[in-house]
Amino acid sequence: MNNNKAEADTSSSMADPETRPTYTTYHLAIPSGVTQEEFDELKQSVVEFHTYQLSQNQCSSLLAQRIQAPNDVVWSIVRRFDQPQTYKHFIKSCSVSDNFTMTVGSTRDVNVISGLPAATSTERLDILDDDRQVTGFSIIGGEHRLRNYRSVTSVHGFNRDGAICTVVLESYVVDVPEGNTEEDTRLFADTVVKLNLQKLVSVAESQKERRAIEYEYEWNFGKDQAVIRYCAVKYLGISREPQKYKKAQSLEARAPFLESSCSCSHFQLRT
Repeated sequence: MNNNKAEADTSSSMADPETRPTYTTYHLAIPSGVTQEEFDELKQSVVEFHTYQLSQNQCSSLLAQRIQAPNDVVWSIVRRFDQPQTYKHFIKSCSVSDNFTMTVGSTRDVNVISGLPAATSTERLDILDDDRQVTGFSIIGGEHRLRNYRSVTSVHGFNRDGAICTVVLESYVVDVPEGNTEEDTRLFADTVVKLNLQKLVSVAESQKERRAIEYEYEWNFGKDQAVIRYCAVKYLGISREPQKYKKAQSLEARAPFLESSCSCSHFQLRT
């Protein structure tokens, strides 16, 4: 019996390597744009959320993006499963059902701009963890070539000596389409993800600046003056003479910029 057991163990150890499950190992290599110190903190999240079992003819990737904005600002954008066009390129429109709720299992229908090897995509929300700031979705239908596409995005805040920033990790796994190579598929998917993350930088950092102005108005004018804060953000905007506004240090000096930029009849500046 011992001989039979030994033969069985030998047979098992000599099994075809292609039959053994293959897993991604992103926790072993630092992604571009992340420091060693940051990666040491991110590693557990990479293992937990960004590890995939790969089948034959599948490819995967993990990308990182640094954003000079607090993680809560970034998360408020990324978590909106019903509004991917806010920071994702190539999306013409997104629709959800009338009774849509932001819960796992919900779906969205995305229309893609022309020029891409896709027209529509039906996607399902797989994870939405507001505490750990992790979300993910799968493509479950539509006219496209990204079969069995699954993606996870996690948002991580860092504070180094008062310098606040956010690192966003986004990973995916997808089938390699017939007639394409793994390298071609990964290059295409990586390019789309990178462009989306770059736009996320612009959207989040702009929103951070807008919030900063909004909070300053609240501080100067009082929380009861919500209409002032609303008008200032809506009609002034971060792009309306921001440098002149910043140089006007006193409340009296800043008042003309607020009054001239707010066309709301209810706006009253109180000093």
